[in-house]
Amino acid sequence: MTMGDLRRETKLPAIIADERGVVVHVNKAFEDAFGWSLAEIAGKPLSVIIPEALRDSHHLGFSRFLSTGQPTLLGRPLTLMAVDKSGREFQCEHVIIAERSEGRWTFGATLRPLDAP
Repeated sequence: MTMGDLRRETKLPAIIADERGVVVHVNKAFEDAFGWSLAEIAGKPLSVIIPEALRDSHHLGFSRFLSTGQPTLLGRPLTLMAVDKSGREFQCEHVIIAERSEGRWTFGATLRPLDAP
């Protein structure tokens, strides 16, 4: 999966963030599942969709990857909690990718909800 694939994804919720962890793109499936439109979430930190209890771990892993370039969780399905616009937490299967272009990292993920709303 590439960032281009994520931008074209229509069935699974998808999100893309820059190397600062700022959301730059979500698809319609994300908008439907999470309640945020692209206009509402673009420019916000990726942590808005991460439960409070998991944010420190997320920041640690994100920072470790940026400093080492060594992935530990990329490209494989992970079952993790996520948060929608209303604050509801639910399980999703995340598949996270990273791409480096022109010296900068971009991060993306599909987020398949596992819990019924």
